[in-house]
Formats: sequence, structure tokens, C-alpha cells
Amino acid sequence: MNKYKDIFFGISLLAVIVVGIITLSMLGGKNSGLSASLSDAVLPSDWTVGNPEATVSLVEYSDFQCPACGAYYPLIQTITEEFKDQVKFTYRNFPLRQIHINADLAARSAEAAGLQGKFWEMHDLLFENQSDWSTSSEVGSLIDGYAKEIGLDLAQFKSDVESKEVADKVEKDYQSGVASKVSGTPTFFLNGKKIENPQSYDQFKAVILKELEPKL
Repeated sequence: MNKYKDIFFGISLLAVIVVGIITLSMLGGKNSGLSASLSDAVLPSDWTVGNPEATVSLVEYSDFQCPACGAYYPLIQTITEEFKDQVKFTYRNFPLRQIHINADLAARSAEAAGLQGKFWEMHDLLFENQSDWSTSSEVGSLIDGYAKEIGLDLAQFKSDVESKEVADKVEKDYQSGVASKVSGTPTFFLNGKKIENPQSYDQFKAVILKELEPKL
């Protein structure tokens, strides 16, 4: 990660702190400790990149509309690329519906894209264009535009966004987060244990390298 990305991420930490405070307030400040463990193991139905046989597993509970998640997005992209042979990364939906009015639609849109084999393409566009759609009154049209951009069958996509199958998948992710004591986004679990959000690329890399060390 170059110095400009480091500067960007450092500035974006303010968003992480602000959103964390707001979220804890909305959720009553419960389940915010670091002693939590991942309640549901990673399954084939999860969206995962990297080495499926890796001994290190990183799971993120995230909200596409959350500014803090948007700030972590390029960092996670860099981490997953650098450790693609040593780590498997899983994304799970945790839309903060109380404070992010378009978060659930975004999550359903990514899942609907996934039914056409384009989950990660939609995932990337939603984060890269977060400032455009997140509070727009034309959010549906904007997301339909992203669906066209990545070559989806638009009619099928729009039908899937409203389907029970997709809604159930988002809710399953969300409830697994609740069971894992997730209280804000992003929340990370490394090999099943909740970790404190790293505040730089170097910190994140160090945490992963430590987990990759041979266990005596």
C-alpha cells in the first residue's frame, strides 16, 4: 500500500470512530467486547475469495452503506490480494437498517448479482460508488445501472432482488452476526475470534502474519 492509500485510510478512520459510536448508541452498546467468537462456520453458501484450503480465515460482517466499511474496502482489497494463497476471506451482510436506509437493498442487490455469478463485481461497484447511491432518491436506478454494467440479466436481477430467497440469505447473514455479538460494522473475525479493527495496513498485515506463524 502506497503512502497515499495510508493517508486516505488514516483520514477515513474518523468515519470508523463516528459510525462505531452511532451504532453502539443505536444498539444499546451491547456485545461490543472482543471476547466474541464466530457462531457459524464458513460454508459453501458464503461468499469467499482466496485459498479455500487456507489455514487462516478472515470473516467480515459489513454494511455496503456504512462509511467505515467503505473506508476499509481498499484495505481489504490489498490484504486479500497479498495473502490470496494463504488466507480465505469471507464477506457477510450486516445491514444496519436502523441508520442506513439503503443498506438492505444494497445487500440484496449483491446477493441477487451472486445468483448470476457476479457477487464480487457488484460488491466492488457498491463500495466504489458508495457516495453516489447511499443516500440517493434514485438508488434503485443507480443499482440497476451497476447491474447492466457487469452484464447481468436486468429483469432476472430485479426479480431476484425482491425474492424471498435473497431476503432470507441477507437475514441469515445478519442473524449469524447477532449470534456472534456483532454490534457495528465492519467487524472482523480471524480464525473464529473477533479482533479489534486494525487502524492501518501494517497493523492488519501484522495480525495476519502472526496468525500464519507455526503453532508450537
